[in-house]
Amino acid sequence: MMEFDSIAELLKQDRPGYTLPQKLYVSEEAYRFDVDVMLKSVWLYACTVAHVKNPGDWYLFELGETSVIVVRGRDGEVRAFHNTCTHRGAKICQSAKGQGPRLTCPYHQWTFGLDGKLLAARNMPEGFDKADHGLRTVAIENVGGLIFLCLSDNPPPIDRAKADIAEQIGIYQLDRLKVVVQDDLIEPANWKLVMENNRECYHCDANHPELLKSLSTYGFGKGLPEDGEADVVDDAKFDAMLEEQRQHWQNLGIFHELVEFPDNWWHRVARLPLAHGAVSQTLDGQPASKKLIWPFEQVEPTSLSVWTQPNSWHHFCCDHVVTFSLTPLGPDRTLLRTSWLVHEDAVEGVDYDPQNLSAVWRATNEQDSYLSSINHAGIKGDGYRQGLYSVEEKLVDAFKSFYVERSVAALDALEK
Repeated sequence: MMEFDSIAELLKQDRPGYTLPQKLYVSEEAYRFDVDVMLKSVWLYACTVAHVKNPGDWYLFELGETSVIVVRGRDGEVRAFHNTCTHRGAKICQSAKGQGPRLTCPYHQWTFGLDGKLLAARNMPEGFDKADHGLRTVAIENVGGLIFLCLSDNPPPIDRAKADIAEQIGIYQLDRLKVVVQDDLIEPANWKLVMENNRECYHCDANHPELLKSLSTYGFGKGLPEDGEADVVDDAKFDAMLEEQRQHWQNLGIFHELVEFPDNWWHRVARLPLAHGAVSQTLDGQPASKKLIWPFEQVEPTSLSVWTQPNSWHHFCCDHVVTFSLTPLGPDRTLLRTSWLVHEDAVEGVDYDPQNLSAVWRATNEQDSYLSSINHAGIKGDGYRQGLYSVEEKLVDAFKSFYVERSVAALDALEK
């Protein structure tokens, strides 16, 4: 009998256009399947190159019991290794991030280079070869400055997503940015519900006053001309405005057609207009940083948004970047990590104020945490049945479909 037979049966109950069966959201077994099987079979967003900006900088990405060190080497390359000493298995790095010329295990002082090679191991028997005991590598890809990891020994392809994303985010030069604010928020909800909440703005008008000072609900699952929603109020007016904006973006050389999970891939990239004349995602719509990060001297009322299945979303403004990643901590707990990045030359108190920079998304994250928590609480009860998605929740359905398809594939791989 396969270990996750009950998960396989639940996946068979999937209904196109509907939410998942209850236990896939709330059960301990589903959580174990997600962290031990499904999420290890796909590419996961971990951090940006700015999180490991200088040689010797390292940063931990953790999923379940697995800990990964993302580290920049002396040669400037960013690599990933299991955070497990090849002597007797101790965890090498204990804090979330750090810096040093090498990686040293605190247990027996085995020492590794930033390239993962074993440099020193005392009193080992004759014939011991340090070359055979380097850190175990983890598959890593630098996608235009976004770092993705895969914990499988046979990672799926990433080339299409890498090309599509890197082509558009390149103008923001993530390697020239620095992380100035980072928040870790533990949401009392299943990670899939946190992702589903992000994938729609059906809830935004009633719940996100700060966010809607600079963002319209158009473009987040509804209202783009590509969606063909002629019945949406003011849709024609929005289309005309967007067409004018797109012509302007073409003149600037930054326009690309919408990329929306093409050919069953796992990425979406959209350039969208900002609302109410805003030029940045701030409470007053004004730049959060005086040092612009794109190749123009002027500000523009636009942002670039990137979504990747199954665990990230990102917003690129002319003056700063906000990145979001999530990892499950339990059936009903999810770590949402939000990072705000500005130009490496920007000076705190002169060019930017961290509170102003982070105000919109801090408020939005707290609001979304509450919404996800009541979603989880309701699903746990006897009254839950699989619910029908609205026409504005097509991106939620896309995430759910990705989850089901990749889960089925991961289960099939277990049987082989």
